[in-house]
Parts: sequence; C-alpha cells; structure tokens
Amino acid sequence: MSEIFLEAALLPTGWAENVRVTVDDQGSIASVEAGAGKDGAEAVAGVALPGMPNLHSHAFQRAAAGLTESRHSTNGDSFWTWREVVHGFVTKITPDDVEAIAAQLYVEMLKAGYTAVGEFHYVHHNRDGSPYADPAEMSERVVAAAKRTGLGISLLPVLYTVGGYGGAEPNLGQLRYMMTPDAFLDLVGALHQRHADDRQVRVGIAPHSIRQVPPDHLAVCLDGFQGIDASAPIHIHIAEQVRDVEASVEHVGARPVEWLLDNCAVDERWCLVHATHMTETETRGLAGSGAVAGICPTTEANLGDGIYPLADYLTHGGRLGIGSDSHISVSPVEELRWLEYVQRLTHLSRNVSADAQGGSTGARLYKMALAGGAQALGRPVGAIEAGCRADIVVVDREHPQLTGRQGDTLLDSLIFAGNANPVRHVMVGGAWCVRDGRHTDEDAITQSYRKTVAGLL
Repeated sequence: MSEIFLEAALLPTGWAENVRVTVDDQGSIASVEAGAGKDGAEAVAGVALPGMPNLHSHAFQRAAAGLTESRHSTNGDSFWTWREVVHGFVTKITPDDVEAIAAQLYVEMLKAGYTAVGEFHYVHHNRDGSPYADPAEMSERVVAAAKRTGLGISLLPVLYTVGGYGGAEPNLGQLRYMMTPDAFLDLVGALHQRHADDRQVRVGIAPHSIRQVPPDHLAVCLDGFQGIDASAPIHIHIAEQVRDVEASVEHVGARPVEWLLDNCAVDERWCLVHATHMTETETRGLAGSGAVAGICPTTEANLGDGIYPLADYLTHGGRLGIGSDSHISVSPVEELRWLEYVQRLTHLSRNVSADAQGGSTGARLYKMALAGGAQALGRPVGAIEAGCRADIVVVDREHPQLTGRQGDTLLDSLIFAGNANPVRHVMVGGAWCVRDGRHTDEDAITQSYRKTVAGLL
C-alpha cells in the first residue's frame, strides 16, 4: 500500500480539496478520502485529474507524421493518396523499429496526460508478407513499449483479409496486414492467454473495416472471439470517408454504420472509430446502441475526412472518446479543442458541446472522453475512485494558463486557453512515470527513436 495527498482533485462526485488516495500493491485505488489530512502521505502539489484514455492509435505512424504534407496528386490530395504514402512507409519497418517508435510515442502520450492507449495494431508480418516465427512478434513489440514506458495498453490486433471492397488483391504495404480469420483468432487467443493476468495489458480485437473484412469473414471473427473473451472490446474503422460510404452501398447494399447496426450485435463492447459520415438515423442508432464513437479530430482534419455530427449525437445521448490515430498531434487538449471548434465553425455558434446554460464546455468534453475512453478500452480507468487503476495526471495550478482558475473553469482554460503543457506529474497503475514534466526513461528512449527514424529516412 502507498498513499498520496492531493491538494485538489476531480472526483466522480465533483471537485474536492485535500484528497487522500490509497493505492494497493496491484496499482489500483483502494480508497479515496476528501477533506483529509496528510498524515505521512506523499504530498503532491497541483490539481489532479483522472488520466485520459487514448482510444485509437497506430503507433508506427508517429514516425511518418509530417512526411505527407506535400502534394502528391495533380487532382488534389486525399485520404487515399495519404494512404499510399503510409503503405510505402510500412514496407520498411522492422520489429525493432516498431518498438522504438511506439516507446517514443508512449512517452509523448504520458507527458501530455494520456495514461492508457487502444493500440489498433495491424502490422503483423515480415516485409514480404510472411509470418514471423512468433506470429505475435509485432504485437509483443508494442506491448514491450508500453511496459517500458508504463502506459496502460488495450492491444487491439487487427483483422485485415482483403485489399478492398470486392475482394481486391492487397498492395505491397498491405501484405504485412493480411490474415485469414482462423489465423487471426489463433493470434488473439495466444495473446489473450499470455497476458490474461497482466493488469497493464488488455487484449481485444479490431476487424479493420467493412472494406477490409467482408461480412462472412467478420462473422467468423466475431463468433470465434466470443469463445476467447466475451467481455473484451471490439473496435472497427467505419464511415471515415465519403468514398468509403459510396463503395459500401455499392458492394454490401447499405451505408457502413447502417449495415453494421443491422447485421452485428453492436453494444457497449464496441467502439466505432471515426463514424464521420452518418445520416440522422445512423447517428441516433449509434447513440442508442451504447457503443462508443471513437473520434480523432486532429487526424480527421489532417486527412480531410469531414466533421463528426457531434451536436445531433449528443442530443441522442451518444457516448464518445478521443484518439490521436496517426499522431500528427499527441495531445488530449488539442483533440478536445478541435472537437468543439469544428462544431462552432459548422453551426456558427459557441459552446456547442455544453449541456446546459452555464454548463462548462471543457468539463463536459473532458468527462465524456474519460468515461467513453474507459469503456472503449475495457479498462477500469477514467476516474479517481476506489476500484479504478491509479491513473492520475497532476497539472500545475500556478501555470500562467491556469492561474486563478478553479473547478470546471480550470478544465475550460486547460483546453481552450493556450498551447503550453501544464502537466507536471503522471501516475499510471500507482507508479510515477512522469515527474516534473520528464519521463523517467525519456533520454534513452528518445535516443533510440532518433536512431531508428534516421535509418528509415
């Protein structure tokens, strides 16, 4: 057991001062007492927030961020031209590269206030498309990166069976992703068994999309996974691009979200990533399913995807979380800010996400992303309360951006009042990973990353 004393903290019951948190030997919160004394506990200056879950990550893409910002097409660039560049990049990376890139990314996440990640992991094979001696080699490398940095991870191996709609052949980059449903289930079963008793690791699945996993393959995947872990998360890319929606109508006879809701038992286990292009009926259906919308505003903006129908979704009681996806930004603050700002530009209005007159926009978005992210990752996180993992982010209340702010106004200022990072300390699973803005293993991890990227470029 260990104890920490927090000057102020955001609890499920609201804001509290002089909060004493007891952490058990497994890294979970045993008790929380507001209005308590220090009594020998470790005193931590600042304002404590629950650590933010990052529900959607492709770790290796961090090394490609910034390499796709020149025009590649005379007809204008899009998600599809960007994807060609990324598939070319993926042909080069080795297991050592993946681990080094993921470790650097996870350090950046922790320093920004993310304490858990959903790793949507689809690079499985060697560069020629052949399996490694251990089919889980690449998966274990991202787990190793999480272990080294301290970040909690929900590993989401990706099923990817065809190159595109109509059973298209894979391109050279996609060869590293391809698996049959049976081989995929073998991989997931092995990973689940290896990490069954590890509180830092949760294993779920991610059928990539309806585009890359035809309906018959998806059915085999979902049925088989029920026998492995009937409670683990299921993530899927969906309706990210207009072209993808049009192709779905052509090949499966329905829009992607429409088809999924009609043909799969979508419930609280599911996270529909992006879901950018939905009709009002689809929006209402997704909200009513209990699933989480995995919104990645900075990546969706970078790729020109479109704008999520947030106002309608919130009206129907929808759940949401945020992800950094391609990692052109690694900041929960920026994701939440973009989430609100694009709504303001669309609706020509302010505070679109606030839930009532006088309600805080920043607090509502932060709390929704905590709850939705925890649900999507299938992890007991997102709150400073007994039974949850001790994932705590402490921000500097004396930082100029936050000076004089208290309560929900502090969250509003954190999200909307500047670009500096006021995160001072980060605890994950009861262990301090970041102290005074520095990760405990930052120098060695960054040195390895620099060497890796220099080799790739």
